[in-house]
Amino acid sequence: MVLKEIKKKLGFSKNNKKLAVFVDGPNILRKEFSVDLKDVKKSLEPFGQIKVGKVFLNQFASQKLIEACNNQGFETIITVGDVDVAMAVDATETCFNSTIDTIVWVTRDSDFLPSVVKAKRYGKETIAVIVEEASAAALKNTVDFVIVLKK
Repeated sequence: MVLKEIKKKLGFSKNNKKLAVFVDGPNILRKEFSVDLKDVKKSLEPFGQIKVGKVFLNQFASQKLIEACNNQGFETIITVGDVDVAMAVDATETCFNSTIDTIVWVTRDSDFLPSVVKAKRYGKETIAVIVEEASAAALKNTVDFVIVLKK
């Protein structure tokens, strides 16, 4: 879909809605995917303005990766072990933030499905940003919009 078509279909102009973006770092920021957070931000422009941006990383993340995330305007959250729980809790908590219209999950799996369901229940628009067409089937079938980043 072309950018103009998306805007028309959604019925709003650029930067009208406020987004919270949650990035599953260990699952998405891998060398084999070549995902750049600039591309994530650009892909979300038609949907609104990012007001909350967090990248969740585990304790093995390099200082260079942390710095790169911060340089793109994302807050980095470092967890011990699997990042999924911390990310799901933060995303779910955002359901109760009245200033956020849309919640975005940048991931490759469906681990965040309960968080997506809760967001929809509380009237939030939901978006999944993925890197592989074949990934996260349950997530893709539940969110309002799916964005597939090109490798």
